[in-house]
Amino acid sequence: MANKRSVRMGWSGCHRLWSRQAAVLSLLLLLFMFAGCASPRGPQIKAPAAQDMPVEAFMTHRAVLTARGKEFALTGYLAISRERGLRLIVSEMFGQQLADVLVKPDGSVHIMKASPMLKPQWLERYLAVDLKCLFGQADQLCPVTVLAPNHFLLKRRWYKLDLRLVETKPGPQKAELFDESKAISQ
Repeated sequence: MANKRSVRMGWSGCHRLWSRQAAVLSLLLLLFMFAGCASPRGPQIKAPAAQDMPVEAFMTHRAVLTARGKEFALTGYLAISRERGLRLIVSEMFGQQLADVLVKPDGSVHIMKASPMLKPQWLERYLAVDLKCLFGQADQLCPVTVLAPNHFLLKRRWYKLDLRLVETKPGPQKAELFDESKAISQ
Protein backbone atom coordinates (compact mmCIF):
# COMPACT_ATOMS: atom_id res chain seq x y z
CA MET A 1 0.00 0.00 0.00
CA ALA A 2 2.71 2.43 0.90
CA ASN A 3 4.32 1.82 -2.45
CA LYS A 4 1.15 2.67 -4.43
CA ARG A 5 0.62 5.79 -2.37
CA SER A 6 4.08 7.17 -3.18
CA VAL A 7 3.55 6.47 -6.89
CA ARG A 8 0.23 8.30 -6.83
CA MET A 9 1.74 11.32 -5.06
CA GLY A 10 4.62 11.34 -7.51
CA TRP A 11 2.20 11.48 -10.45
CA SER A 12 0.20 14.23 -8.78
CA GLY A 13 3.30 16.35 -8.16
CA CYS A 14 4.45 15.85 -11.76
CA HIS A 15 1.01 16.85 -13.05
CA ARG A 16 1.02 20.04 -10.95
CA LEU A 17 4.48 20.94 -12.20
CA TRP A 18 3.47 20.35 -15.82
CA SER A 19 0.28 22.45 -15.48
CA ARG A 20 2.27 25.31 -13.93
CA GLN A 21 4.79 25.21 -16.77
CA ALA A 22 1.96 25.13 -19.31
CA ALA A 23 0.28 28.12 -17.64
CA VAL A 24 3.52 30.15 -17.61
CA LEU A 25 4.27 29.21 -21.23
CA SER A 26 0.78 30.16 -22.41
CA LEU A 27 1.00 33.46 -20.50
CA LEU A 28 4.32 34.25 -22.18
CA LEU A 29 2.89 33.38 -25.58
CA LEU A 30 -0.08 35.67 -24.98
CA LEU A 31 2.21 38.51 -23.92
CA PHE A 32 4.34 38.13 -27.05
CA MET A 33 1.25 37.92 -29.24
CA PHE A 34 -0.43 41.04 -27.90
CA ALA A 35 2.64 43.14 -27.17
CA GLY A 36 3.55 43.62 -30.82
CA CYS A 37 6.39 45.78 -31.97
CA ALA A 38 6.92 49.42 -31.14
CA SER A 39 6.57 51.38 -34.32
CA PRO A 40 6.91 55.05 -35.17
CA ARG A 41 3.84 57.21 -35.42
CA GLY A 42 1.66 56.01 -38.28
CA PRO A 43 0.95 57.95 -41.43
CA GLN A 44 -1.41 60.86 -41.17
CA ILE A 45 -4.84 60.29 -42.64
CA LYS A 46 -6.36 62.89 -44.93
CA ALA A 47 -9.54 64.28 -43.44
CA PRO A 48 -12.81 63.57 -45.29
CA ALA A 49 -13.90 67.21 -45.56
CA ALA A 50 -10.46 68.22 -46.86
CA GLN A 51 -10.68 66.07 -49.99
CA ASP A 52 -11.79 68.80 -52.43
CA MET A 53 -10.93 71.82 -50.31
CA PRO A 54 -8.87 74.77 -51.55
CA VAL A 55 -5.46 75.42 -49.97
CA GLU A 56 -6.68 78.76 -48.57
CA ALA A 57 -10.37 79.37 -47.88
CA PHE A 58 -13.01 80.80 -45.58
CA MET A 59 -15.92 78.47 -44.86
CA THR A 60 -19.30 78.85 -43.19
CA HIS A 61 -20.88 75.79 -41.53
CA ARG A 62 -24.17 74.96 -39.91
CA ALA A 63 -24.17 72.16 -37.37
CA VAL A 64 -26.38 70.39 -34.90
CA LEU A 65 -24.51 69.12 -31.85
CA THR A 66 -26.36 66.39 -29.95
CA ALA A 67 -25.04 65.72 -26.46
CA ARG A 68 -26.85 63.91 -23.65
CA GLY A 69 -30.09 63.96 -25.60
CA LYS A 70 -30.08 67.72 -26.17
CA GLU A 71 -29.57 69.41 -29.53
CA PHE A 72 -27.71 72.67 -30.06
CA ALA A 73 -27.81 74.61 -33.34
CA LEU A 74 -24.37 76.07 -34.09
CA THR A 75 -22.73 78.18 -36.76
CA GLY A 76 -19.04 77.83 -37.52
CA TYR A 77 -16.66 80.11 -39.37
CA LEU A 78 -13.46 78.37 -40.45
CA ALA A 79 -10.39 80.02 -41.96
CA ILE A 80 -8.05 77.51 -43.60
CA SER A 81 -4.42 77.98 -44.53
CA ARG A 82 -2.20 74.97 -45.22
CA GLU A 83 0.86 76.92 -44.05
CA ARG A 84 -0.69 78.66 -41.03
CA GLY A 85 -3.37 76.27 -39.78
CA LEU A 86 -7.09 76.20 -39.04
CA ARG A 87 -9.01 78.88 -37.14
CA LEU A 88 -12.56 78.04 -36.08
CA ILE A 89 -15.04 80.40 -34.46
CA VAL A 90 -18.23 78.76 -33.18
CA SER A 91 -21.36 80.73 -32.34
CA GLU A 92 -24.82 79.75 -31.23
CA MET A 93 -28.03 80.42 -33.08
CA PHE A 94 -28.45 83.95 -31.70
CA GLY A 95 -24.86 85.00 -32.43
CA GLN A 96 -23.13 84.60 -29.07
CA GLN A 97 -19.56 83.39 -29.56
CA LEU A 98 -19.00 80.04 -27.84
CA ALA A 99 -15.46 79.17 -28.91
CA ASP A 100 -12.49 80.40 -30.88
CA VAL A 101 -9.81 77.77 -31.56
CA LEU A 102 -6.59 77.87 -33.56
CA VAL A 103 -4.93 74.62 -34.68
CA LYS A 104 -1.46 75.10 -36.14
CA PRO A 105 -0.10 72.81 -38.89
CA ASP A 106 2.17 71.09 -36.34
CA GLY A 107 -0.98 70.01 -34.41
CA SER A 108 -0.63 72.46 -31.50
CA VAL A 109 -3.93 73.80 -30.19
CA HIS A 110 -4.43 77.39 -29.02
CA ILE A 111 -7.69 78.45 -27.35
CA MET A 112 -8.33 82.05 -28.34
CA LYS A 113 -11.66 82.35 -26.52
CA ALA A 114 -13.86 80.01 -24.50
CA SER A 115 -17.36 80.58 -23.18
CA PRO A 116 -18.73 79.27 -19.87
CA MET A 117 -20.68 76.69 -21.90
CA LEU A 118 -17.56 75.24 -23.58
CA LYS A 119 -14.58 75.05 -21.24
CA PRO A 120 -10.99 75.26 -22.61
CA GLN A 121 -10.29 71.63 -21.63
CA TRP A 122 -13.33 70.45 -23.60
CA LEU A 123 -12.30 72.55 -26.59
CA GLU A 124 -8.82 71.00 -26.61
CA ARG A 125 -9.97 67.45 -26.00
CA TYR A 126 -12.95 67.33 -28.37
CA LEU A 127 -13.41 70.35 -30.65
CA ALA A 128 -9.77 70.58 -31.75
CA VAL A 129 -9.56 66.82 -32.34
CA ASP A 130 -12.75 66.90 -34.42
CA LEU A 131 -11.48 69.93 -36.33
CA LYS A 132 -8.28 68.07 -37.25
CA CYS A 133 -10.33 64.98 -37.99
CA LEU A 134 -12.63 66.76 -40.45
CA PHE A 135 -10.43 69.43 -42.01
CA GLY A 136 -6.79 68.83 -41.09
CA GLN A 137 -4.45 65.88 -40.95
CA ALA A 138 -5.91 63.37 -38.52
CA ASP A 139 -3.58 61.10 -36.51
CA GLN A 140 -6.11 58.28 -36.42
CA LEU A 141 -9.21 57.15 -38.26
CA CYS A 142 -12.05 59.57 -37.90
CA PRO A 143 -15.58 58.35 -37.02
CA VAL A 144 -17.16 60.34 -39.85
CA THR A 145 -19.84 59.34 -42.30
CA VAL A 146 -19.86 61.39 -45.50
CA LEU A 147 -23.55 61.84 -46.31
CA ALA A 148 -22.95 64.19 -49.25
CA PRO A 149 -19.97 66.21 -50.52
CA ASN A 150 -20.94 69.01 -48.13
CA HIS A 151 -22.66 67.00 -45.37
CA PHE A 152 -20.86 65.03 -42.63
CA LEU A 153 -21.94 63.10 -39.57
CA LEU A 154 -19.34 62.67 -36.82
CA LYS A 155 -20.29 60.23 -34.05
CA ARG A 156 -18.39 59.98 -30.79
CA ARG A 157 -19.31 58.07 -27.65
CA TRP A 158 -20.89 61.03 -25.84
CA TYR A 159 -22.01 63.25 -28.71
CA LYS A 160 -22.63 63.52 -32.42
CA LEU A 161 -22.17 66.40 -34.81
CA ASP A 162 -24.26 66.78 -37.95
CA LEU A 163 -22.27 69.27 -40.06
CA ARG A 164 -23.13 70.99 -43.36
CA LEU A 165 -20.80 73.21 -45.34
CA VAL A 166 -22.91 76.19 -46.36
CA GLU A 167 -20.40 78.36 -48.20
CA THR A 168 -16.74 78.17 -49.21
CA LYS A 169 -14.87 81.28 -50.33
CA PRO A 170 -11.46 80.33 -51.75
CA GLY A 171 -8.66 82.84 -51.39
CA PRO A 172 -5.83 83.94 -49.11
CA GLN A 173 -6.60 84.49 -45.44
CA LYS A 174 -5.28 87.30 -43.25
CA ALA A 175 -2.12 86.41 -41.33
CA GLU A 176 -3.47 87.92 -38.08
CA LEU A 177 -6.18 85.23 -38.00
CA PHE A 178 -3.44 82.69 -37.27
CA ASP A 179 -1.53 84.64 -34.61
CA GLU A 180 -1.35 82.46 -31.50
CA SER A 181 0.07 85.21 -29.29
CA LYS A 182 -3.47 86.29 -28.31
CA ALA A 183 -4.45 82.82 -27.08
CA ILE A 184 -5.77 82.37 -23.54
CA SER A 185 -4.27 78.86 -23.30
CA GLN A 186 -1.73 76.89 -25.31
